Amino acid sequence: MSQAFMQCFPSLVLALSSLLGALALLQLSLYLRVPSRYGKHEERLCRPRGRLPARCAWFLQELPSFLVPALLLALRSPPRLEPLGCRLLCCLFCWHYFYRTFIYPFFTRGRPFPLQLLFFGMLFCIYNGFLQGYYLIYCAEYPNDWCTDIRFTSGLLLFLLGMGINIHSDLLLRQLRKPGEVTYKIPQGGLFTYISGANYFGEIVEWFGFAIATWSLPAFAFAFFTLCCIGPRAYHHHRYYLKTFTDYPKSRKALIPFVF
Repeated sequence: MSQAFMQCFPSLVLALSSLLGALALLQLSLYLRVPSRYGKHEERLCRPRGRLPARCAWFLQELPSFLVPALLLALRSPPRLEPLGCRLLCCLFCWHYFYRTFIYPFFTRGRPFPLQLLFFGMLFCIYNGFLQGYYLIYCAEYPNDWCTDIRFTSGLLLFLLGMGINIHSDLLLRQLRKPGEVTYKIPQGGLFTYISGANYFGEIVEWFGFAIATWSLPAFAFAFFTLCCIGPRAYHHHRYYLKTFTDYPKSRKALIPFVF
């Protein structure tokens, strides 16, 4: 990849961000009524033939989102991540995917993952990793005092809050199963007291916080995609719990406390 190509092209950022927004609407239209075919929902639909163990699948799927920005930074000569606010924003993105790639997969107890969904997940992570990394490393321009701007500080707080909710909710879900178990149980504790998709809610808050902190079209497009992708997932989880468990708390909502 030549250095001449690796410069900022605003039209490329606009095109890739717009496509990501269109993909978000496509995801919403495909999976609002029918859940995607993995986990607790695959038994009611046709089973995919090929699968990988959940730990291996999650590692492979999330890895590009960490590696692609790192590669883009390595190709930048001289390195650019100035000022401090820009460096911190890139670190937030890579921090999330470092956790999702190198920590989360080795604790998950999920069922084997369909190869078809893994393939599309990897493609998305390559695409989004390039878009977010390319914008922050080659295009983003922030004032020197961006770290004190209300958009950065409020977005950072939302990002940290959402990531904390996401990690804590994943921990509660793992504790529902003993090693080797594949049965589903009612989640308890944390935000699961109020909503069925506490882990998804945390990730949505996290990426909208990132979007506010970066104040950029690529980040807002990604946050919108996250909402359209895992929002319906939380809705279908909620319906599954209500149909499967007669003692499931009727006061719980799907994704947003007291609303949905």
